[in-house]
Amino acid sequence: MDKKTTLFGLPVITGDALKEIFQSMMEGFVVVDKEGTILVVNPIAERMFGYESGELIGKRMEMLLPERYRGHHVHLRNTFNNQPSPRRMGLGRDLTGIRKDGMEFPLEISLSYSNVGGTFIAIAFISDITLRKRAEESLRQSEEQLIVYATELEKKVKSRTEDLNTSIHKLEKEVAERIRAEEEVLKALNKERELNEMKSKFVSIASHEFRTPLSTILSSISLIEQYRKAGQLDKIDKHINRARASANHMTSILNDFLSVGKLEEGKVEIIREQVDIRELFVDITEEIRLILKPGQRIEMNCSSAATTYTDSRMLRNVLFNLLSNASKYSEPEKVIRLTCSSTENNLTVIIQDEGIGIPEEDQRHLFERFFRASNVINIQGTGLGLNIVKRYLDLLNGSITFASEYGKGSTFTIQLPIQPS
Repeated sequence: MDKKTTLFGLPVITGDALKEIFQSMMEGFVVVDKEGTILVVNPIAERMFGYESGELIGKRMEMLLPERYRGHHVHLRNTFNNQPSPRRMGLGRDLTGIRKDGMEFPLEISLSYSNVGGTFIAIAFISDITLRKRAEESLRQSEEQLIVYATELEKKVKSRTEDLNTSIHKLEKEVAERIRAEEEVLKALNKERELNEMKSKFVSIASHEFRTPLSTILSSISLIEQYRKAGQLDKIDKHINRARASANHMTSILNDFLSVGKLEEGKVEIIREQVDIRELFVDITEEIRLILKPGQRIEMNCSSAATTYTDSRMLRNVLFNLLSNASKYSEPEKVIRLTCSSTENNLTVIIQDEGIGIPEEDQRHLFERFFRASNVINIQGTGLGLNIVKRYLDLLNGSITFASEYGKGSTFTIQLPIQPS
């Protein structure tokens, strides 16, 4: 140290050492007394506030603050004097200084204190943070702009997503409509194919099935003419019955095809009414006796059957078909059993024969259209009867099951609701 002297009664360092310390500092350095009078200020602080060297010495600290803060700063200074402690000034809020030319700028201040020769002094370390604030402001603006961009991007993504979802929904709808249209076309083609197959089957079956009864009818007519001329009336009655039976068989074939046609076109009308089951079954058994083989008979047990709400025409067709099959596929002298019973909700009808039975490998196809079991090739039939029976019972909300043993006979069981569903 060069020498010792006093400044405002305080011992200070002077000369080259003090100058070197002050000029080497990166922060502004200001020392004030309890009244806020500036005692010491380094060149960095002087340049920071725009003053010439020594111009601030003896001035009040408040002159470095904007006028709007000066009154409150006196209060803060007094508080610090009473309870001094090293700390940052203005923690949590922005501080502002004012240059000699009146321009304000942001700054940071760290406070400390000391007692020199029994005199209290406050020491302020001041940093101009203009560049940092500019950087922070630039960053804030960038963040705000980024938020704006992100918001706009989110809106665009949302809009694009909505447009995409709309396009996907529209495409899905178009695809669904196209698939539905293709399914309708395919269904129509399949139906057309089925109708063509049915027509082909009809021609094939009709040419085969009609040939025998037609030949019988023509032969019987020719013989009737001869027997009439010869006066042999007993033989005439025999051939009239043969011709009638053949005509009935042809009528049955035609009825089967007409029934299938109506079912395929959905033109079958269901007319439900109260039906006395026992009375209906008596009528059917009387009618079926006309086509039974010699010695065949029907044993009916329907004592417990109730009145049923159903379509009597369809039920008659179902029963007549099953009973005629039982006769057709049984030998003469065999018994056909017709049993019916009822509960509160269902009517059960069982038709049992002692016929040729159904081969096990054929049973799963029994209700398919035009299907005929392998052991009935030489017996007249269209293969439509049981298909019609199944479809009529479906329309009546009923069901049909069967059990059969090859060479021993078959049992068909029908279930029908007593009341309409």
